[in-house]
Amino acid sequence: MSAVRQTRGVREIHVIGIGAGDPDQLTLQAVKALRSTDVFFILDKGEAKADLTRLRRDMLDAHLPEGGYRVVEARDPERDRTAGGSAYSPAVGDWRSARADIYEQLIARELAEDETGAFLVWGDPSLYDSTLGILEEVLERGTVSFVYDVVPGISSVSALVARHRTGLNRVARPVQITTGRRLAEGFPEGVDDVVVMLDAHQTFRAYTGQDVDIYWGAYIGTPDEILVSGPLDEAAPRIERLRAEARERKGWIMDTYLLRRRAVGD
Repeated sequence: MSAVRQTRGVREIHVIGIGAGDPDQLTLQAVKALRSTDVFFILDKGEAKADLTRLRRDMLDAHLPEGGYRVVEARDPERDRTAGGSAYSPAVGDWRSARADIYEQLIARELAEDETGAFLVWGDPSLYDSTLGILEEVLERGTVSFVYDVVPGISSVSALVARHRTGLNRVARPVQITTGRRLAEGFPEGVDDVVVMLDAHQTFRAYTGQDVDIYWGAYIGTPDEILVSGPLDEAAPRIERLRAEARERKGWIMDTYLLRRRAVGD
């Protein structure tokens, strides 16, 4: 594996992609990184999302011998999810800075200069995740020094199309990954295959009646996984019902979907 640069007297950190939820999705590189870690930092998102903390601990139990490492938890700061329009980016920036405060304190107080720490990131750290940017913000502040490396993981996007046994794109045709917020502005120009993440408002409903297929999944890679696929007109009502039931049951939901326009002849 590409290891953290060994620098005497400087804290070392792994940012480890842990996949979409299944402990078997950890790569060999990720397992090696886990086994070289002294302290794991986990942000607790509250009782409603206690499953997320438990899944992380299950992964540690599945791949590490008992003892030999510490787990340090801190409460994740609340984000203003009501902010929209021009207020959206500043709200996200404030939340990331609040997270940077916590990361800074955790690294300074809980990680000795001869130890290695790790942040366990859902999916892949490079895809719609803030950890790398937050660590850079901490380094820029100059109050605590460390070096870090990044271990890629299996993203929910890869897991989604694998579970549906389909490709991410079609021959000679582009694919775009976006958010529900951007999809609400319109289907991307020149693209017929769109992966949507972070969609709390089921924006796919705006595209019924347009010869579109959907491949949808929630809690991908976990025992609670739900999968639906088919023509959007037929699948949308079922997805809405299953999504509402799951959110009521668990108190939270993480879902991802692929929208695919049917071309002439498909």
